[in-house]
Amino acid sequence: MSKRILLVDDEPLILKGLKFTLEQEGYETDSALDGEEALAKFMEGSYDLILLDVMLPKLDGMGVCQRIREHSNVPIIMLTAKGEDMDKILGLEYGADDYIPKPFNILEVKARIKAILRRAGNAPVPAPAEERKIVRVRDLEVNLVKRTVTLGGQDVKLTAKEFDLLQMFINNRGEVFTRRQMLETVWKYDYTGDDRTVDVHIRRLREKIERNTSQPEFIFTKWGVGYYFTDKD
Repeated sequence: MSKRILLVDDEPLILKGLKFTLEQEGYETDSALDGEEALAKFMEGSYDLILLDVMLPKLDGMGVCQRIREHSNVPIIMLTAKGEDMDKILGLEYGADDYIPKPFNILEVKARIKAILRRAGNAPVPAPAEERKIVRVRDLEVNLVKRTVTLGGQDVKLTAKEFDLLQMFINNRGEVFTRRQMLETVWKYDYTGDDRTVDVHIRRLREKIERNTSQPEFIFTKWGVGYYFTDKD
């Protein structure tokens, strides 16, 4: 079955070009010219991925992303003008999976879409044994099947990418990951953008699972190298 993609941009020529290219690749596409139309189509239809411009009339892309995240973890790629604040795009409030700056190369758009759909379709499922489903590190509890997290008995809401990062760390406790290794492991493609993507996600993840981000309990920085997770006191 072909994948369905919702294309959202207020420039008809961009929509026309994306629609033509992606349908040539075998995808089914639907399109919207503003944020309200995008939300209406999302609520009425079923999509495997959403390509969403940040600057939209009626309701901007950030608002659309936030509203969608109240209902679904469907992969969302944001299209951004140069100079947009990536913290906001990939941040705690919105939960986008990736971003592509404008003007974009259509080959890069196709590669990002393919990689994210592949990752979404091939998410690893842990072995069914109960001890493999749930990992406890002190009072942090991670259910790898249900993809839920609690800290001190309180639910912690993570975006899909934040959970993927946490799962990578938990499955490789003590191992130091460079930013490039994290991009290749979690984003699943040869990322050509800014390595700061990783730093943004790590900071957001720390804000959610660390009681004091200046004195972390779980995720530590190896200066000049990258990050690692430890279960040692």
